[in-house]
Amino acid sequence: MNFHDVRFPASISFGSMGGIERRTEVVELVSGHEERNAPWAHARRRYDAGLGVRSLDDLAAVLAFFEARRGRLYGFRWKDWLDHRSCAPSALPSAMDQELGVAGEADTCWRLVKRYGDAGASYARPIVKPVPASIRVAVDGVELTAAEFSIDPASGELVLAAAPPVGAMVSAGFEFDVPVRFDTDVLEVNMAAFEAGEIPSIPIIEVRL
Repeated sequence: MNFHDVRFPASISFGSMGGIERRTEVVELVSGHEERNAPWAHARRRYDAGLGVRSLDDLAAVLAFFEARRGRLYGFRWKDWLDHRSCAPSALPSAMDQELGVAGEADTCWRLVKRYGDAGASYARPIVKPVPASIRVAVDGVELTAAEFSIDPASGELVLAAAPPVGAMVSAGFEFDVPVRFDTDVLEVNMAAFEAGEIPSIPIIEVRL
Protein backbone atom coordinates (compact mmCIF):
# COMPACT_ATOMS: atom_id res chain seq x y z
CA MET A 1 0.00 0.00 0.00
CA ASN A 2 1.43 3.37 -1.03
CA PHE A 3 0.78 5.18 2.23
CA HIS A 4 3.09 6.97 4.66
CA ASP A 5 1.71 7.10 8.20
CA VAL A 6 2.68 10.74 8.74
CA ARG A 7 0.49 13.81 9.10
CA PHE A 8 0.58 16.88 6.89
CA PRO A 9 1.67 19.90 8.99
CA ALA A 10 -1.43 20.62 11.10
CA SER A 11 -0.64 24.33 11.45
CA ILE A 12 -0.93 24.64 7.66
CA SER A 13 -4.00 22.43 7.22
CA PHE A 14 -5.75 24.66 9.80
CA GLY A 15 -5.98 27.44 7.23
CA SER A 16 -6.99 25.24 4.31
CA MET A 17 -10.23 25.21 2.33
CA GLY A 18 -12.18 22.05 1.57
CA GLY A 19 -15.31 20.00 1.92
CA ILE A 20 -17.27 16.86 1.16
CA GLU A 21 -17.95 15.44 -2.30
CA ARG A 22 -20.63 12.86 -3.08
CA ARG A 23 -21.62 11.45 -6.45
CA THR A 24 -25.27 11.15 -7.40
CA GLU A 25 -26.53 10.05 -10.82
CA VAL A 26 -29.85 11.71 -11.70
CA VAL A 27 -32.04 10.49 -14.58
CA GLU A 28 -35.06 12.63 -15.46
CA LEU A 29 -37.94 10.57 -16.83
CA VAL A 30 -40.36 11.76 -19.52
CA SER A 31 -43.02 12.03 -16.82
CA GLY A 32 -40.91 14.64 -15.04
CA HIS A 33 -40.09 12.31 -12.17
CA GLU A 34 -36.47 11.51 -11.32
CA GLU A 35 -34.52 8.38 -10.57
CA ARG A 36 -31.46 8.93 -8.41
CA ASN A 37 -28.61 6.56 -7.69
CA ALA A 38 -25.49 6.91 -5.53
CA PRO A 39 -22.61 4.85 -6.97
CA TRP A 40 -20.36 5.83 -4.03
CA ALA A 41 -21.14 4.26 -0.67
CA HIS A 42 -18.97 6.84 1.07
CA ALA A 43 -18.24 10.51 0.51
CA ARG A 44 -14.85 11.80 -0.60
CA ARG A 45 -13.19 14.91 0.77
CA ARG A 46 -11.15 17.47 -1.11
CA TYR A 47 -8.96 20.25 0.26
CA ASP A 48 -6.69 23.04 -0.93
CA ALA A 49 -3.76 23.49 1.42
CA GLY A 50 -2.61 26.66 -0.34
CA LEU A 51 -4.73 28.93 1.85
CA GLY A 52 -2.85 27.69 4.90
CA VAL A 53 0.53 28.78 3.54
CA ARG A 54 1.29 32.11 5.18
CA SER A 55 5.07 32.39 4.98
CA LEU A 56 8.12 31.18 3.09
CA ASP A 57 8.79 28.75 5.94
CA ASP A 58 5.30 27.27 5.49
CA LEU A 59 5.90 27.00 1.77
CA ALA A 60 9.25 25.28 2.31
CA ALA A 61 7.62 22.80 4.70
CA VAL A 62 4.95 21.93 2.11
CA LEU A 63 7.54 21.53 -0.65
CA ALA A 64 9.60 19.20 1.55
CA PHE A 65 6.49 17.18 2.42
CA PHE A 66 5.51 17.02 -1.26
CA GLU A 67 8.96 15.75 -2.25
CA ALA A 68 8.93 13.11 0.51
CA ARG A 69 5.57 11.83 -0.78
CA ARG A 70 6.87 11.86 -4.38
CA GLY A 71 3.92 13.95 -5.49
CA ARG A 72 0.81 11.81 -5.89
CA LEU A 73 2.61 8.51 -5.25
CA TYR A 74 2.22 8.16 -1.48
CA GLY A 75 -0.77 8.96 0.68
CA PHE A 76 -0.58 10.55 4.12
CA ARG A 77 -2.68 11.72 7.08
CA TRP A 78 -4.61 14.98 7.02
CA LYS A 79 -6.24 16.69 10.00
CA ASP A 80 -9.65 18.04 9.01
CA TRP A 81 -10.16 20.72 11.65
CA LEU A 82 -13.91 20.84 11.03
CA ASP A 83 -14.42 17.10 11.55
CA HIS A 84 -11.65 15.25 13.40
CA ARG A 85 -13.36 13.93 16.53
CA SER A 86 -16.02 11.37 17.40
CA CYS A 87 -17.85 14.20 19.17
CA ALA A 88 -18.42 17.89 18.49
CA PRO A 89 -15.25 19.85 17.59
CA SER A 90 -15.44 21.82 20.85
CA ALA A 91 -15.79 18.71 23.05
CA LEU A 92 -13.32 16.02 24.10
CA PRO A 93 -13.87 12.41 23.03
CA SER A 94 -15.53 10.12 25.57
CA ALA A 95 -15.74 6.33 25.57
CA MET A 96 -19.47 6.49 24.88
CA ASP A 97 -19.40 8.76 21.81
CA GLN A 98 -19.96 6.16 19.09
CA GLU A 99 -21.71 2.79 19.40
CA LEU A 100 -19.71 0.19 17.46
CA GLY A 101 -22.07 -2.72 17.93
CA VAL A 102 -23.47 -5.43 20.17
CA ALA A 103 -21.07 -8.23 21.06
CA GLY A 104 -21.71 -11.73 19.79
CA GLU A 105 -19.96 -14.86 20.95
CA ALA A 106 -16.15 -14.45 21.01
CA ASP A 107 -16.25 -11.05 19.26
CA THR A 108 -12.98 -9.15 19.86
CA CYS A 109 -12.52 -7.03 16.70
CA TRP A 110 -14.50 -3.89 15.88
CA ARG A 111 -14.43 -1.31 13.14
CA LEU A 112 -14.36 2.30 14.25
CA VAL A 113 -17.14 4.40 12.75
CA LYS A 114 -18.54 7.88 13.15
CA ARG A 115 -22.28 8.22 12.69
CA TYR A 116 -24.01 11.21 11.14
CA GLY A 117 -27.77 11.45 11.12
CA ASP A 118 -31.10 13.05 11.81
CA ALA A 119 -34.74 11.99 11.93
CA GLY A 120 -34.66 11.10 8.23
CA ALA A 121 -31.61 8.86 7.94
CA SER A 122 -28.16 8.09 9.30
CA TYR A 123 -24.76 7.35 7.79
CA ALA A 124 -21.86 5.41 9.32
CA ARG A 125 -18.46 6.65 8.16
CA PRO A 126 -15.59 4.14 8.46
CA ILE A 127 -12.64 5.55 10.42
CA VAL A 128 -9.39 4.00 9.21
CA LYS A 129 -6.82 6.46 10.57
CA PRO A 130 -7.61 7.12 14.24
CA VAL A 131 -5.11 8.92 16.47
CA PRO A 132 -4.06 6.00 18.73
CA ALA A 133 -3.35 8.03 21.88
CA SER A 134 -6.84 9.59 21.77
CA ILE A 135 -8.91 6.38 21.73
CA ARG A 136 -11.21 5.56 24.63
CA VAL A 137 -13.31 2.39 24.72
CA ALA A 138 -16.21 1.20 26.87
CA VAL A 139 -18.24 -2.00 27.21
CA ASP A 140 -21.80 -1.46 28.45
CA GLY A 141 -20.80 2.00 29.65
CA VAL A 142 -17.76 0.84 31.65
CA GLU A 143 -14.55 2.35 30.29
CA LEU A 144 -11.65 -0.01 29.58
CA THR A 145 -8.02 0.63 30.45
CA ALA A 146 -5.43 1.13 27.71
CA ALA A 147 -4.12 -2.39 28.40
CA GLU A 148 -7.50 -3.91 27.55
CA PHE A 149 -7.52 -2.95 23.86
CA SER A 150 -5.25 -2.12 20.94
CA ILE A 151 -5.54 -0.50 17.52
CA ASP A 152 -4.28 -1.84 14.20
CA PRO A 153 -2.36 1.18 12.81
CA ALA A 154 -2.88 0.07 9.20
CA SER A 155 -6.66 -0.42 9.24
CA GLY A 156 -7.85 1.38 12.38
CA GLU A 157 -9.47 -1.83 13.62
CA LEU A 158 -10.11 -1.98 17.37
CA VAL A 159 -9.02 -5.23 19.05
CA LEU A 160 -10.18 -6.07 22.57
CA ALA A 161 -7.88 -8.14 24.77
CA ALA A 162 -10.86 -10.25 25.88
CA ALA A 163 -14.25 -10.88 24.31
CA PRO A 164 -17.02 -8.89 26.03
CA PRO A 165 -20.18 -10.65 27.28
CA VAL A 166 -22.68 -11.59 24.60
CA GLY A 167 -25.13 -8.73 24.12
CA ALA A 168 -22.83 -6.07 25.57
CA MET A 169 -22.63 -2.74 23.75
CA VAL A 170 -19.13 -1.72 22.65
CA SER A 171 -18.56 2.02 22.19
CA ALA A 172 -15.61 4.30 21.58
CA GLY A 173 -14.45 7.89 21.35
CA PHE A 174 -11.45 9.10 19.37
CA GLU A 175 -9.76 11.68 17.22
CA PHE A 176 -8.96 10.75 13.64
CA ASP A 177 -7.23 11.85 10.45
CA VAL A 178 -8.33 11.56 6.83
CA PRO A 179 -6.19 9.42 4.48
CA VAL A 180 -5.32 11.64 1.52
CA ARG A 181 -2.80 12.27 -1.25
CA PHE A 182 -1.70 15.25 -3.29
CA ASP A 183 -3.94 15.65 -6.35
CA THR A 184 -1.13 16.94 -8.54
CA ASP A 185 2.41 16.02 -9.48
CA VAL A 186 3.32 19.66 -10.10
CA LEU A 187 3.65 22.43 -7.52
CA GLU A 188 4.26 25.77 -9.21
CA VAL A 189 5.10 28.85 -7.15
CA ASN A 190 5.68 32.32 -8.55
CA MET A 191 7.82 33.93 -5.86
CA ALA A 192 7.04 37.47 -6.98
CA ALA A 193 3.31 36.72 -6.85
CA PHE A 194 3.67 34.95 -3.52
CA GLU A 195 5.37 37.96 -1.98
CA ALA A 196 2.50 40.08 -3.34
CA GLY A 197 -0.03 37.90 -1.55
CA GLU A 198 -1.03 35.39 -4.25
CA ILE A 199 -1.78 31.95 -2.78
CA PRO A 200 -0.47 28.83 -4.57
CA SER A 201 -2.96 26.03 -5.22
CA ILE A 202 -2.09 22.78 -3.42
CA PRO A 203 -4.93 20.31 -4.12
CA ILE A 204 -5.41 17.33 -1.81
CA ILE A 205 -7.92 14.49 -2.18
CA GLU A 206 -9.11 11.68 0.10
CA VAL A 207 -8.09 8.11 -0.80
CA ARG A 208 -9.76 4.77 -0.12
CA LEU A 209 -7.79 2.32 2.00
